[in-house]
Amino acid sequence: MSETLLPGISRTNEPRTMLRRFLALDALVTCVNALAYVAASGPLGRLLGVDAAVLVELGVFLALFGAGVGFLASRRQPPQLPVKLVVEANLLWAVLSVAALALWFEPTTAGTVWIPLQALTVAGFAVLQWSALRAAATG
Repeated sequence: MSETLLPGISRTNEPRTMLRRFLALDALVTCVNALAYVAASGPLGRLLGVDAAVLVELGVFLALFGAGVGFLASRRQPPQLPVKLVVEANLLWAVLSVAALALWFEPTTAGTVWIPLQALTVAGFAVLQWSALRAAATG
């Protein structure tokens, strides 16, 4: 990423602050998604064409993952290895989302739009987090 793009997105020139902000945003979006999947699994399942039980399971997983990412965001200096694991988990989630769309799910039109959209969002978080982690390591 451009050296000017990251500060523009995160509104700071301090790499650790960028990283913490990107982690915090990831945690927030993940936990909101988790809450929606758990609290409204029936209606969302019908809307997306995904079994409600699968959404509940994904929601519980996402709540735990989001809490872990939020914990990392709360650290003054998030440790490199756990951040790398978050980046890798986000990339894996994005790939598995697209694979699920093609191989396992029979989504509605809304699901066919939502699944790749959330995969791109998660992949975007991974790119931002990785870029900020690299900037923090060299800065």
